[in-house]
Amino acid sequence: MSAGPLPIVRFAPSPTGRIHIGNARVAVLNALYARKHGGRFILRFDDTDVLRSRDDFARSIREDLVWLGIPPDVVVRQSDRTALYDAAAEKLKAMGRLYPCYETEDELERRRKRQAARHLPPIYDRAALSLTADEKAALEAEGRRPHWRFLLDRTVVAWDDLVRGPCTVDCASLSDPVLVREDGSYLYTLPSVVDDIALDITDVIRGEDHVTNTGVQIQIFEALANGKPLPAFGHHNLLTTASGEGLSKRSGHLSIGALREDGLEPLAVAALSVLVGSAEAVRPVASLDELAGLVDLARLSRAPARFDEAELANLNARTVHGLPYDAVEARLTALGIAGGEAFWLAVRGNLARVADAATWWEVVAGDPSLPAPSPEDAAFLAQAAAVLPPEPWTQDTWGAWIEAVKQATGRKGKSLFMPLRLALTGVEHGPELKALLPMIGREGVMRRLVG
Repeated sequence: MSAGPLPIVRFAPSPTGRIHIGNARVAVLNALYARKHGGRFILRFDDTDVLRSRDDFARSIREDLVWLGIPPDVVVRQSDRTALYDAAAEKLKAMGRLYPCYETEDELERRRKRQAARHLPPIYDRAALSLTADEKAALEAEGRRPHWRFLLDRTVVAWDDLVRGPCTVDCASLSDPVLVREDGSYLYTLPSVVDDIALDITDVIRGEDHVTNTGVQIQIFEALANGKPLPAFGHHNLLTTASGEGLSKRSGHLSIGALREDGLEPLAVAALSVLVGSAEAVRPVASLDELAGLVDLARLSRAPARFDEAELANLNARTVHGLPYDAVEARLTALGIAGGEAFWLAVRGNLARVADAATWWEVVAGDPSLPAPSPEDAAFLAQAAAVLPPEPWTQDTWGAWIEAVKQATGRKGKSLFMPLRLALTGVEHGPELKALLPMIGREGVMRRLVG
């Protein structure tokens, strides 16, 4: 962790779509880092792209974070902070670090091709720095408007990465980045640095696709921060699909909203999003505090982390199997399930999702569809009905009844148990019948045995 009393971290999505499981990896890693060290978690909407940013996407992102159990401590929008970016841009211009360029994209592309033909790196040649005031005025008289580039120091920028260890970026190999477009709007880089300074961000935890950006942003930070310490940087491996493809906002079925609507558990989604691709085995957790204790940025792999939908389904089921009744009571009530804790503890080990409990409630309290027994089994079920013990029933009733049925019929093993299970539940596998029997009740059992 960086020096200082408490870490302040941020998750900075663009509200141009729904966030997906890959975005959740960034958000959860940041939120757990703050939770583990007693810090703050900021949600910053990078919504300077006015045409594509939408309020409904911003709302859905906040809802997704709440569902995951990581509501932000602070929410800010870059669209409300333009004055800060304007002031920073003017400061950089006054320092000679932000300079106007007038080339069109076609002109830049032709220049890059000429450089490639000469076996030169395709970086901007800083031709705009040699323009005179008269030349700039002539270009603007043609109707051209400048874009603005940050003048990089052509040095090697180094930092000790929270994930990757010692890192360097040779800025001499990079083009001076464009920070301001021709229309005066800002690209990602400048607002991000300005906000990190203004919000006192101590630790920037993000995907490894930003490593090169960090070299640039450190230089901008040093130019603007008036001696404030740099944040620590950590660049984690990215989630890919099981086949190795990158995730995007087009992966709609993997959006957090879609996973929620599919009945998955937030703890399962959060656990898989950060444990996959780490030194820790993917496994169920009982709380985000437990998950925070498992996550160590330094133990994340350098290889891509492959997200497998089948692994999420398996983890979700294992998570459901360990959920206490108080964690699901409201959802069971909403499903019309009135069996209480005894019912939940009886069936949870056979569920893939909490909503699947409705199937077993129908078995216990409803009128389930049951297969017709063979003539031989029908006679056996009548014999079993004849030795049903009187109520009240407890979980010991099943064992006593089975012993009586065994003595009356001579059956044992599968030929004893399977006809009874099919007659009582309609399926060959499921929760232990010793737990279900008292819930079905003597009248219900009798009806299912002999009609």
